[in-house]
Amino acid sequence: MHAIDRDPLLLTPGPLTTSLRTKQAMLHDWGSWDAAFNHITAEVCRQLVDIVHGAETHVCVPLQGSGTFSVEAALGTLVPRGAKVLVPNNGAYCARILKILKILGREAVELPTAENCPFDPLAIESALMADPDISHVALVHCETGTGILNPLPEIAAAVARQQRGLIIDAMSSFAAIEIDVRTMPFDALIAASGKCLEGVPGIGFVIAARDKLAASAGNSHSLAMDLHDQWIYMQKTTQWRFTPPTHVVVALHEALAQYQEEGGQAVRGARYRANCAALTQGMARLGLLPYVAAQFQAPIIVTFHAPQHAAYDFQTFYQGVRERGFILYPGKLTRIETFRVGCIGALTPQDLVHVVDAIAATLAAMGVMGARGATDAMAVV
Repeated sequence: MHAIDRDPLLLTPGPLTTSLRTKQAMLHDWGSWDAAFNHITAEVCRQLVDIVHGAETHVCVPLQGSGTFSVEAALGTLVPRGAKVLVPNNGAYCARILKILKILGREAVELPTAENCPFDPLAIESALMADPDISHVALVHCETGTGILNPLPEIAAAVARQQRGLIIDAMSSFAAIEIDVRTMPFDALIAASGKCLEGVPGIGFVIAARDKLAASAGNSHSLAMDLHDQWIYMQKTTQWRFTPPTHVVVALHEALAQYQEEGGQAVRGARYRANCAALTQGMARLGLLPYVAAQFQAPIIVTFHAPQHAAYDFQTFYQGVRERGFILYPGKLTRIETFRVGCIGALTPQDLVHVVDAIAATLAAMGVMGARGATDAMAVV
């Protein structure tokens, strides 16, 4: 058995491996009404808006809970009752938006796309032109179920031409892939603390157009998830309406400081791309191929075809890689067997080289792979 004297590195799309500084930020207690803590909240919100260059037009509303809480809050607050939403669907998180809209009682129009293909901006624009009752498009930027990157700049332009609202689930792309509201207009962008910002999970946030948020009073189905009410209360008091996750907030504040020290979006994105390259090149040498074509692959998480071998079993594979110091993610697809490996978090390309080594050693121990690496039995779909 392999002795690992540290926490396993998380090769997941969040929670993810965080720096020691981020962990240490959580060693102190904070009063939720204290002026010092409220100042930190305000600083975090300002910095998040600045990442998309939205200070002139947009505001940030943080919300307790996972990213999905904020997705539901954004849809429930910014989409009026009786409105209709177009949802391009090429994966599990797009499907989740459809489920949320159904529960909220908002009409949804699904525009299905194959899971290994990005959205077609022209098809989205055609759907909007064909149905003037559609008021919003709800878009997943990086579909974490597969790792595919959808073409946000072109879609934002198409939606703007048709004068509809755009709500972006940027959970796995925000802060690593460029999103500039000045050239990619949107009503709202949703992300979370425990993704590419490399904080810990526990806060989602919505960067919303100030005028759209101001006009959304009374839309929400919920007290706790009413972004308008949360925003108004914070403007008046500088405080959260209900008990905030104080340790998560200060960890995010510290993570943002490191984000700026690293060089911001351009440099963080470059590190993730280098991580992704080290991973995919190493896995190719093992005969393990990505599900998504390289030109559509986001440098966030990579879905790999599972080995087509009688000795392969995901749980055995997962445990073997974990014992060697790394935690992977199961596949999210239903029709073919896959597994996923994340490229984000406080990781370097050398860490991903070690991940590939651990995967190779595990597969060899399972009898799936020989000492030379990939074998004929490693053929993939």
